[in-house]
Amino acid sequence: MSLRILVLEDDRLFNETLQDFLEEEGFFVDCVLDPYSALDCTYQCKYDLYLFDVNLPYESGFDLLEKLRQSNDMTPVIFLTSREDKDSLARGYRAGADDYMKKPIDLDELLFRIEALMRRHTRQTKIALGAYELDVVAKKLCLNGKAVDVTQKAVELLVLLFESKGEVVTIERIKDRLWAADQMPSDGALRVYVAQLKKFFPDAVLNIRGIGYQLKAEDV
Repeated sequence: MSLRILVLEDDRLFNETLQDFLEEEGFFVDCVLDPYSALDCTYQCKYDLYLFDVNLPYESGFDLLEKLRQSNDMTPVIFLTSREDKDSLARGYRAGADDYMKKPIDLDELLFRIEALMRRHTRQTKIALGAYELDVVAKKLCLNGKAVDVTQKAVELLVLLFESKGEVVTIERIKDRLWAADQMPSDGALRVYVAQLKKFFPDAVLNIRGIGYQLKAEDV
């Protein structure tokens, strides 16, 4: 499972350490040093997990999370912080945090917590699409409890289309979501993924010529 993680940490060395570790574990990782850059990233890309520092320039990680939750961004969040007072802990959870880790961070423990959080979140994010079940975290499409024969990127495309709530998703946004920064997007591969989805949802996945694609959930 290739999760996309946004890391917000203003300590440049620790930021780079987290990126190296997480990428070695197979995650797609974007790293930023301040909350304004993090907010920009959330507009441009859909993440599976946020790792946020608390003490940051301009505003705290708590402030940023409150803004995200107010905009209905329910992406799971783990705070990485040197704070340990109960007031800070309470504010973080009230803002919508899913977990806390106190610095210095043990990277192996961080990996265990990420995996546990994703398992919990998976149980809350299975969506019925007609006769099928879409698991938006595990990136699987299932029929009668069994995964159907479809590539993971095709399922990631389906997740993106579903999240867009009937709006047209541009080709540029799809490429940004499906391919990492160091990968070359492929128009041919994208057409293959769309064709795979059309086998299961022939009337619901629409090609908006020259613009992008759309999922008409009411036609599933």
